[in-house]
Amino acid sequence: MAADMGGSYGSTLRYKSVERMKPIGKHSLLGASGEISDFQELLRYLDELILYDNMWDDGNSLGPKEVHNYLTRVMYNRRNKFNPLWNSLVLGGVKKGQKYLGMVSMIGVNFEDNHVATGFGNHLARPILRDEWHENLTFEEGVKLLEKCMRVLLYRDRSAVNKLQISKITEEGVTISQPYSLKTFWGFSAFENPTLGAEGSW
Repeated sequence: MAADMGGSYGSTLRYKSVERMKPIGKHSLLGASGEISDFQELLRYLDELILYDNMWDDGNSLGPKEVHNYLTRVMYNRRNKFNPLWNSLVLGGVKKGQKYLGMVSMIGVNFEDNHVATGFGNHLARPILRDEWHENLTFEEGVKLLEKCMRVLLYRDRSAVNKLQISKITEEGVTISQPYSLKTFWGFSAFENPTLGAEGSW
């Protein structure tokens, strides 16, 4: 999973070190785009859920599928109250050798897939993932593919910030990388003269 670390206040890039990926319980990893405050509210809900689950002390724990279903219900419930949580969520995890990846929109629309994205990534990153993802990707190949997607998004979104984190979840737990920046090149001719060949009187 990959996410940049920008947080905007209106059109102002106000925060540049916002972590938007968090471990949930023993088996799940949550990533979010959208309102930071609503994401914080969701994390409070999830803290209560995991605490309640742990209090049973029965040797069992919530897996990624259960957490994903819970988030789906929460988002759909808030949508029905006309007070949605303004987030798109990605939930990944591993439990008993079973890998899981799903997403939830701000109105509760949800699905599972081999790769998912939120926001602008649905339009620009998913086509790259469809072309280049395969079942036997190594971790290093997966990181390179995610960096390629994030680089395209950085080039095409003026509000993006070149500071990101990559995370990984296995049976052993969650690993979230230190923040780092991508190598970029801004000398493409289409960047220097974007209107060349464009028709119109402007």
